[in-house]
Amino acid sequence: MPDWTGVSASLLLVGLAAFIAYRQRLELTRELVIAAVRAGIQLVAVGAILLVVFRHTALPGAFAWVIVMVIIAGQVAGRRGAELPRARRTATIGVAVGATVTLGALVLLGVISTEPRVVVPVGGMIVSGAMQATGIALRRIGEDARQARPAIEARLCLGLPARQAFLPYRRSALRTALVPSVDATKVVGLISLPGAMTGLILAGVDPLTAIRYQIVVMYMLLAATALAALTAARVAERALFDDAHRLVLLSD
Repeated sequence: MPDWTGVSASLLLVGLAAFIAYRQRLELTRELVIAAVRAGIQLVAVGAILLVVFRHTALPGAFAWVIVMVIIAGQVAGRRGAELPRARRTATIGVAVGATVTLGALVLLGVISTEPRVVVPVGGMIVSGAMQATGIALRRIGEDARQARPAIEARLCLGLPARQAFLPYRRSALRTALVPSVDATKVVGLISLPGAMTGLILAGVDPLTAIRYQIVVMYMLLAATALAALTAARVAERALFDDAHRLVLLSD
């Protein structure tokens, strides 16, 4: 495992990326450096907190940490669909449903251990996947609701209820949100070794054991992303229409 000297040396790679951004006039140099510094500080802080969680709070502390991750993920994903009514609330509900059902099933079925050092990282992977799918779905729904407003209103004028009038756009948003997870699952192990598997192999775990764990991870991510995107899309869809099935005006 790299020591802190090795971590410091890896900053040279950040410097290389910053230099490329500067030379190419991408106007991203400052953001890149800030992101790298912020990531380091956040990870050190989280590592310190997790030491306390693992040693002193047991399973309740682990689930509390997962809840915190869900709340933060909801805020981040909600920004992708900021023009939608109550976007952050919608995103949080989507992430929460995807994470709760998926992580709950893994724990109740005995697929993963209930030790905090297992629940927290697995929960983090689930929440992260749910967050990405939710953000993509909400962004696509917002774009479609704005650009296809005449078509949606025309369908409403023909007598279709709000759910049917918006159905093609909800399906399009869900397909867009799920494509990254589906594509990643198709090529897992062929293009790159995923994070969980790589981490286990670096830790000295037998590759076949690491593969079993990675299979579980990929399957749980498919479930979490599908549940989160579907839930967020349905909640967002309801917020787009009033009680009279009229499409509400979206914020700029």
